[in-house]
Amino acid sequence: MRKRSGAVLLAGAVLASCSGNSQLRTVGRVEIESLLHSRGLDPLHVVVPYRLSAEMKRWLAERVPKALPNHEDRIVYLSRSLFQSEDFKIRYVRGYTGTAMEVFETQQANCLAFTLLFIGMARELGVPAYFLEVRDSENYRKEGDLIVVSDHVAVGYGPTHDLRIIDFGAREGAPYRRITLVDDYRAIAMFYSNRGAEELRSGRFEEALDWLRSAVAIDPGYAGSWVNLGVVLRRSGDVETAEKAYRTALELDLRSTSALQNLAALLHFRGDEEEAIDLLAAADRASNRNPFTYLTLGDLSMRHGRVDEAGRFYKKALRRQGENAESLAAMGLWVLEQGDRKSASNWLRRAEVLDPESGRVLLLRRRLSAPT
Repeated sequence: MRKRSGAVLLAGAVLASCSGNSQLRTVGRVEIESLLHSRGLDPLHVVVPYRLSAEMKRWLAERVPKALPNHEDRIVYLSRSLFQSEDFKIRYVRGYTGTAMEVFETQQANCLAFTLLFIGMARELGVPAYFLEVRDSENYRKEGDLIVVSDHVAVGYGPTHDLRIIDFGAREGAPYRRITLVDDYRAIAMFYSNRGAEELRSGRFEEALDWLRSAVAIDPGYAGSWVNLGVVLRRSGDVETAEKAYRTALELDLRSTSALQNLAALLHFRGDEEEAIDLLAAADRASNRNPFTYLTLGDLSMRHGRVDEAGRFYKKALRRQGENAESLAAMGLWVLEQGDRKSASNWLRRAEVLDPESGRVLLLRRRLSAPT
């Protein structure tokens, strides 16, 4: 998904599907604290990431006139203050999920961090803004044999039949097909889940586990946190508990292709090949748009000697992913397996232009360099 450093305001956006509670309401500090207590958590030790500091409230009061008559005007002034001020401009930074206070301090954010800031400020201005999860704008990233999936989050306000969306890092002209209204508890859990994933990418497993265990405690019904927890557990060597986390995610969301794929990778690692193939096939049947699914299915087919089937999967990955080093190199390895070194060399050249250090590119290069 191509990102922009900016926000898009869609007035009266037309949605093909907007699921969730049409009477969704924001919750206050007392309600959040009560929920956290009920789940065995100390509210004093839980970060509520959209809260504002006294300095931020003063900043708002200086920039947004108190006499503005309606929510629309307040939102417009707030947007201008965040993006058109000479002394304050937020820029998009992938992989930085700061709290509202951290975003205000650093002036950088990803989509969730920006949403936390904007919603906190909008509510301070009396606008009952809420969180939206855009499920058709997923990003897929491959880390080893694990797939990391991040959903896109945006700001919503107004009634759901006349929904307004403020989107940081939106795709140009992209329609909104699958939108879910997200309550505050889940938004907090998503923040914790993102921070855990960021600690994982930095190799800090213990810190990642702390964030993700808190995430599933805050909202046990959010499948994304369970998937990320499973990834960290597996990386930490706790394969049994990782499997339980992935299966919990699937119980919560049968359409979670990331849970299906990560569980399949775990089963394959453990030697349960048959179930792994079944899970990947299930992910494929779920109208999945993740190209790495097809690469994995192709790899399994090759391993079992089903060369023609492997080719079909690799071609699907290439069609869905486009000019990508992994898919191009997979095609090269496939034709090389059939003895066509000339075609394999052509695929290698195309892949090397995009990413000469990709794992599949390196493998294809080694095999082409080996004596025949």
